[in-house]
Amino acid sequence: MQTIGVPLLPSSEQVEAVERSEIEYMTDRMLAIRSRDGNPEGVEIATFGSAVAFASETMPWPAFNTVKGLTDAHAGDLESILEFYRGRGRKAQLEIVPSQVGPGFLRRMAELGLHQSGFHCSLIAAPGEYVPGNSEAAASGENKIAIREIGRDEFELYAMLHCRGTGLPDSGIPHVKRNNEVLHGRPGWSFYAAELDGTPAAAAVLFRRSGRASLTFAATLPEFRGRGLHRRLLEHRIAQAFSENGELVVGQCSFLSQSHRNMEHAGMKLGYVRTSWTEL
Repeated sequence: MQTIGVPLLPSSEQVEAVERSEIEYMTDRMLAIRSRDGNPEGVEIATFGSAVAFASETMPWPAFNTVKGLTDAHAGDLESILEFYRGRGRKAQLEIVPSQVGPGFLRRMAELGLHQSGFHCSLIAAPGEYVPGNSEAAASGENKIAIREIGRDEFELYAMLHCRGTGLPDSGIPHVKRNNEVLHGRPGWSFYAAELDGTPAAAAVLFRRSGRASLTFAATLPEFRGRGLHRRLLEHRIAQAFSENGELVVGQCSFLSQSHRNMEHAGMKLGYVRTSWTEL
C-alpha cells in the first residue's frame, strides 16, 4: 500500500486536496445527470476561475446549488456568482473552507447580504496513518452483515434505500433511481448495499479519481439503525480505496452527527469544518 503524498498533519496542501476531492466527485456527478436526454434536471455548471458553481432547475436542495473552491482570489467574483443563482431562482450556497479565505473576503460576503447558515465537516484517512476502528458488530455473531456491490439492474433497490434512509418520500424513488443509475459503470463510481441477515438495509457510494476517494453517500433504513451497518460500509469503502493504491479518503457529514461519530470510530480523523453562507 503506497504512502500518502499529502500528510495527515494539518497543512494548506491537505486542505486543498480534501476540497479538490469534493469538487471532483460533485462535478462528475452533475455532468452525468446533465447527460441524461434533454437534461431534465436543468443542471448547469459554471466556473469562476478555480471555483465551481453547481445549479439545478428541478433539485432545489443546497447540495445541488452550491459553490466550491472559493479563495481570496474570488472576492471580485462574488457579485457575478450571486447573479448566476438569482437568474435561476436559486439562493446560492457558498462553501467556505478554513485557510482559503481571509477577513476581507468574509466582510465582503456580509456586505453583499450573505450570512453564515451552517457547518459541515470533512473527515480523512490515509494509508500508513489510517488505523481502523474496532467494529464490534463485525466481531460479534449477532449481526450477520454482508456488503455487496449494487448491479446495473438494482437501482430501484438503491433508490428505495436512499429515500427511506434519508427520510424522502417513496415518490422520490424513480427520481433518485434515474439520477444515480447514470453513474453505474462510469469510471470511479461504485454503489454498495449492506444486508443484515440477507435483508437489504443500507446503501453507500464511493468515488475515486487521481488517488483520492470520496465517501459520497450512505444511509441506513430507520428500522436497522444501531446495528453496525453504516460503520461496516465505511470500513468496506475505505479498504476498497486503499486496495487500489488510493492516497486519501474523504468523507463529509454534519458536525457531531451519528455519521461523524461513526467515521471517527472507523478510524478517520477530522480534516476541517467548513461553513456555508447563503443570502438572507
